[in-house]
Amino acid sequence: MILDKVNSVQDLRALPKEELDALAEEIRSEIITVVSKTGGHLASSLGVVDLTIALHYAFDTPIDRIVWDVGHQAYAHKILTGRRAQFPTLRQYGGISGFPKRDESPCDHFDVGHASTSISAALGMIAARDIKGENHRVIAVIGDGSISAGLAFEGLNQAGHLKKNLVVVLNDNEMSISPNVGALSSYLSRLMTGNFYTKLRQETKHFLQGIPKVGEAMFNLAKRTEDSIKGLMAPGMLFEDLGFQYVGPIDGHNIEHLLQTFNNIKDYTWPVLVHVVTKKGKGCEFAECNPSQFHGTPPFDPATGRASKKASVLSYTDVFGQTMIKLAEDNDRIVAISAAMSEGTGLDKFSEKFPDRFFDVGIAESHGVTFACGLAVEGLHPVAAIYSTFTQRAYDQVVHDLCLQNLSVTLALDRAGLVGEDGPTHHGVFDIAYLRHVPNMVIMAPKDENELQHMLKTAVEHPAPSAVRYPRGSGYGVPMDQELKKLEIGKGELLRDGSDMAIIAVGSTVFPSQEAAKRLAAEGLSIAVVNARFVKPLDQDLILQVARATGRIVTVEEHSLQGGFGSAVLECLDAAGMTGIKSLRIGLPDSYIEHGPQAVLRKKYGLDADGIYGKVKEFIEKSRLKAVSQIANIRAMDV
Repeated sequence: MILDKVNSVQDLRALPKEELDALAEEIRSEIITVVSKTGGHLASSLGVVDLTIALHYAFDTPIDRIVWDVGHQAYAHKILTGRRAQFPTLRQYGGISGFPKRDESPCDHFDVGHASTSISAALGMIAARDIKGENHRVIAVIGDGSISAGLAFEGLNQAGHLKKNLVVVLNDNEMSISPNVGALSSYLSRLMTGNFYTKLRQETKHFLQGIPKVGEAMFNLAKRTEDSIKGLMAPGMLFEDLGFQYVGPIDGHNIEHLLQTFNNIKDYTWPVLVHVVTKKGKGCEFAECNPSQFHGTPPFDPATGRASKKASVLSYTDVFGQTMIKLAEDNDRIVAISAAMSEGTGLDKFSEKFPDRFFDVGIAESHGVTFACGLAVEGLHPVAAIYSTFTQRAYDQVVHDLCLQNLSVTLALDRAGLVGEDGPTHHGVFDIAYLRHVPNMVIMAPKDENELQHMLKTAVEHPAPSAVRYPRGSGYGVPMDQELKKLEIGKGELLRDGSDMAIIAVGSTVFPSQEAAKRLAAEGLSIAVVNARFVKPLDQDLILQVARATGRIVTVEEHSLQGGFGSAVLECLDAAGMTGIKSLRIGLPDSYIEHGPQAVLRKKYGLDADGIYGKVKEFIEKSRLKAVSQIANIRAMDV
């Protein structure tokens, strides 16, 4: 295998060009084999194999920096940069990340996971390079979906203004390849980046502009003529107006053409955007036919693409999607919003049934929230389904546009809590902290999939902002009520009474807390269990009741402890002037949580039944020992 000879980018550049196409096929085969076992981002990674090879072959990486946007397409990059031996550990606990990580390789220059950051980061690197007097190139690789976001255009705008020699590679992987990608346009693009044309272009510009009186007008006419030619080839005029030289579109699977283009433009001293057209899932028939399904996929049969294990229980996402349809059938004020994740959030079927009441805003969460606010001021009730980790990108809009105006909008926070193999950029473990202190916001979290549907009904009928956070993955298989009911805002439920201690849990931690209480009961301990339901407003009466009855409380949450649910409960006790209550908060530490299966991470951080049982038992024993010690000290003082 050619791939056996490539353990670094230096090895890659030592290969003859004639072997690169075969190398690309071997890399695709390796990616399919590994991802079929580990799960991961298949279609996007297969689509950029040729592009990745060409970038590392043409540029002097890692001295030259390649900055990947999002980073879920960087599997070929990982294989080519010395991580082939570790590639089978992709996204596994203790293995390599599914995204670029600076501590993994000197070829990874920016940690990513969220979209549209590459241009801004790359421009910052170029500015730093110039300040330090260094001389290397920086290339930002960004997809057509990511470049539509505001952050990307902010970066493009400044790059064009600064006129730094930033290279932006626009990876256009739409399903239908542009008709402009043909022999003529590819030839013209390569021709227009060549040394002769570039030199002629610059000399002509200086010559025309130097002609007195009419020179500037003649140059503008020539420029418009060139732009009109480009207009026939590709939508490049927008980027030219932003200060970039536009090149493309280039066939992203023709390594020879990619190399010629990159070699032509790599010594430009001004910003250039290279438009490359690729096909998601390239080289894998089932991924090519259904790139959305294989964007992020669980393990699958590499021969057929069928999932290795199909869940027998509905996922929370499925329940959300089904409930949205049921609610919308009875309430024509309900509209749904997705930020380029209609399938991921379960709104794909809603979009089919109610096409006029569904809006996909693209990778633009900030716009999506303010867009929802615009709908709400006109009397509709928008439900914006956004992964918890991506909702934080719209924080300013939540504060000023949504909550300040007290609008009737629901945020459906999918993937709240530990998401598993995607790791720290995707764990939804900060939403309680950044939402609960904002006035007018109501926050709820269901204990199971049945309660989720009732919370959604509660949210869409609530005349103010609300957020429903729910976890990734399957529910518990509980019976599903056919009739949806509205819950009383701010009311929890006492699932189990007890006198020795009370566990107050929220969301995904309620079931394991109940299991821990049963085990403790078998050992003679009387443990109350509260399903909080609402993080804000809290059920103060119930919390104070169990705290007063037991004198000891434990809060449990799948969220960061800093500013989280447990903090809210302690604030509740303090506000009520209730002192002397012994407390323990169980949750996630003040650190970024690594990637790994949800079950593994929950076990590590004590959020499964075993962990909760152990921590509660230890807490009770310490409380008893402390009480005994205090009694002994009092008796000693009496003596």
